[in-house]
This record gives sequence, C-alpha cells and structure tokens, in this order.
Amino acid sequence: MHADFWLERWAQNQIGFHLGEVNPYLQRHWPKLQLPAGARVLVPLCGKSLDLTWLAAQGHRVLGVELAERAVEDFFAEQGLQAEVREHGAFKIYRAGALELWCGDFFALGAADVADCSALYDRAALIALPPALRERYAAQLTAILPAGCQGLLITLDYQQSQMNGPPFAVSDTEVQERFAEGWQVEQLERLDVLKGNWKFLKQGLQSLDETVYRLRKR
Repeated sequence: MHADFWLERWAQNQIGFHLGEVNPYLQRHWPKLQLPAGARVLVPLCGKSLDLTWLAAQGHRVLGVELAERAVEDFFAEQGLQAEVREHGAFKIYRAGALELWCGDFFALGAADVADCSALYDRAALIALPPALRERYAAQLTAILPAGCQGLLITLDYQQSQMNGPPFAVSDTEVQERFAEGWQVEQLERLDVLKGNWKFLKQGLQSLDETVYRLRKR
C-alpha cells in the first residue's frame, strides 16, 4: 500500500478510521503500564487522534508520526494550538507544549529519534498495513525502540476474505509471531464488537473482534 493512498484519503477527507472520541481501551488499560510522569510515548501513524491529547493530559510527552501533513495541520487547528514548525532530517516537526507530531515516513525514524521513548501506543497503525508492511513495521519497532519500552497495541480480527482492508484483519497468532523476537506480549482484552459497527455489518462480516495487547520490549 503506497503513501499516495493515505495522502489521497486525507485530501478527500475519507477518514472513517478517525475516532471522534478518546479510545475507551486506552483509558481503561493505559494506567496498568504505571508509567512515570514525563514519559515519552511513540504513537505511529497517529492521524489527528484525540488519543494524543489524552496522553499529554496524563503528563506524557507525545511523539506522533504521521505521513499526511493535512492530518497534522488539522490536529493542531482543531485543538486550538499554535505549533512551532521545524525540519529534522526527513521529517517536518510540529510542536506545541508536550505534543510533537513528526510529518513524514514512519520507516525513516531512527533509534536516536526514539531513544527516550519509554512507551508505545498503536491503535490504528498495524491494522492499517497489508501483511508485508506489517512485518516491516514490527521489525522497525523492534529495531529502534529501547529495552524496557512498553505500551498498548489494539487490533481488529475478522475473516479477511469477507472484506478488503484497510483496516486489515490481524489475528492473535500473527501478533504473537510479529513480536516474538524482542517483546513480551500479553493479551488484556478481546471483544466481539460487530453488533455496534454498521459499516462492517454492511460488508457481510460474521464476526469482528477487537483485541488489546500489552507489549514490553526485552
């Protein structure tokens, strides 16, 4: 899946994946990580998620990474924030207080960029990617994040043959395999949420499971 696909989605405001509220799984499970005040949190493929402001409100420094500049600009505008903008390597960085959104290709991130990230939050990154890119994405996280980094991963699982992604189906087996090298993986919650998702019901899905994982880098 090419960058142009996501840039076009944002340009045409086709952002049904954007959640207009703070994710309830985040609110429910984040406190279990027991992170210290000031911990820096990496949020890959962050869009303009309200989860970013929630994390900042918990006392965290937030590093969001997003390809579409439209999403980054919309985020700060909708939050009523005036961002300082600077260039850093392949990224254009927007910053306001504890919030930093790096506009650019996630795969251009290096270990030095996230060396002080002690936490990770992924609600919509892994499931936005087709299989080959999911493998590359997990390998990138493993390569650049420091030991001891922990966080939450939220996935969707359904019968992939019944609907084309994104969002893509990611099974528990795949999560365990993708993060087997270098991570401890703990499933915290799994729910069938098909009944409340009419867009997926219209596609003819017979089940739709959301799963929350706690990850910890060895």
